[in-house]
Amino acid sequence: MSAADAVTPTVGVIFGGASSEHAISVRSARAVLAALDETRFEPLGFGVTQQGTWLPPDETEAQIAAMNAGAREEIRGTAGSGLPTRPQVLKALAACDIVFPLIHGRHGEDGTIQGLLELADLPYVGAGVAASAIAMDKAIMKRLFHEAGLPTLPYQVFAWPNWRASPAIAARAAAQLSYPVFVKPAQGGSSIATTKVHHPDNLDRAVANAFRIDRRVLIEHAIDAREIECAILGNADATASPLGEIRYQREFYDYVAKYEDQQTELVVPARLPTTLSDTIRAMALDAYRTIDCAGMGRVDFLVEKNDTIWLSEINTIPGFTSVSMFPRLWEEAGVPFPELVSRLVELALEQHEERSHRVAYE
Repeated sequence: MSAADAVTPTVGVIFGGASSEHAISVRSARAVLAALDETRFEPLGFGVTQQGTWLPPDETEAQIAAMNAGAREEIRGTAGSGLPTRPQVLKALAACDIVFPLIHGRHGEDGTIQGLLELADLPYVGAGVAASAIAMDKAIMKRLFHEAGLPTLPYQVFAWPNWRASPAIAARAAAQLSYPVFVKPAQGGSSIATTKVHHPDNLDRAVANAFRIDRRVLIEHAIDAREIECAILGNADATASPLGEIRYQREFYDYVAKYEDQQTELVVPARLPTTLSDTIRAMALDAYRTIDCAGMGRVDFLVEKNDTIWLSEINTIPGFTSVSMFPRLWEEAGVPFPELVSRLVELALEQHEERSHRVAYE
């Protein structure tokens, strides 16, 4: 086949969704679609409404054009969308050569969409089914980190039926940790429904708020520490980026501090002693490998004034917005945004090839 006859691989970017992080997903997808090298790839967007309706690429493109002209960052249903278009959407998705899932949170980052793509035998960017599900569930993730010898803050977790039957379970859990504590959904993101609680009188309200997002709630001891983040890129030969630090003016790094507060700073590179930085980067790679991540991940840490390091979590689909740490860290490492996106697509193809071949034993 001549170069002129070569077919440009299609990259389908899935974004939006019913998650509470819908708007952030839309913002990330717009950046990725704009950054895809069209001399190498043909980008196709698949927007998903907050009601879970998938839009075909032409409708998605029209809505992105409207956002570029100033419309709200939200995927909305249209007169032509809904159940009748579902076969059309699935046919278009199945025709893609690679898929870039960018739905943050539930039904995008939790292994469900990864399972769908594996059933369809489609290469996709990022972690596989198991790693995605584990990283989405803070309680399971922390347990695995602990078993791997990685330092995590003390926590307690309980489910909605237990709390409904005995609300005092929350007070007992918090008392074992000492105040202040963070109350958060076991599965959630962007600090949505997360509350910092200083006094027992405010605990039940925070717990009820977290149960709006998930059927289990995690209570974690809160400390005074620096927020340090490390970006990981790669599959079996993954590498760690320089470190970044989040500095914010609000009480903690909540949704507003992440996406709306202009006073929040991303300090890249983080100002840390070399030995401490090297330890954190090595720990980030250990965490990445512990849950068998692939493609990409952002590993978050808390570092106390005495340089004690605590591993917080892994985000398997980190933000790709203009204020997101993941692309900023790789830019600091000499990988500009368009090159980063292309590299992630290449890693997806590499990982798919590995999944498709069974290991032969002699």
